[in-house]
Amino acid sequence: MKLVFATNNLNKLKEVQEMLPNTIELLSLQDIRCEEEIDETEVTLEGNARIKADYITQKFGYNCFADDTGLEVDILDGSPGIYSARYAGEPSNAENNMQKLLKELDGKENRKAQFRTAICLNLDGKQFLFEGICKGKILFDKQGEKGFGYDPIFQPEGFQESFASMKSDEKNTISHRGIAIQKLIVFLTNHKTQIS
Repeated sequence: MKLVFATNNLNKLKEVQEMLPNTIELLSLQDIRCEEEIDETEVTLEGNARIKADYITQKFGYNCFADDTGLEVDILDGSPGIYSARYAGEPSNAENNMQKLLKELDGKENRKAQFRTAICLNLDGKQFLFEGICKGKILFDKQGEKGFGYDPIFQPEGFQESFASMKSDEKNTISHRGIAIQKLIVFLTNHKTQIS
């Protein structure tokens, strides 16, 4: 089965490729020669994922899935949320985003947060949504060299280390994206069984 993952984020692409079974051939936007930037104009993660998936399906004709992920911090009323990638302004810069968030939380005891991923799948003319949530907290300082985005300052619940300190297979098992992708894989596996 060929599926396009509507992302230009190579880190995300690699992470998802590691999780998918060999029966699914994952195509990137580069693979289908989609070079335009797809504007995320919705006010929800689900809406932004839908915009990207619909764009690819309508313009290129592929079965496709897209995700949008936000870091939602309790004491900041769910911010940065849909603005997570551009929190410190354009162009998006992970280091600047982390520094801005750490500054906003300076002196605050409540550091509860969650990562949330919404995935929209367009498959054979139908649309499906999947969600993954990983609860945790924002650390006071960066920890670890792996991962990307806010990974160095996010510590998942039940662990003593940040996402950036974990091996990728360990992170993928418990992360927001990992959980959403697992739901997607289960769905695709069952869908394929029903067809054959």
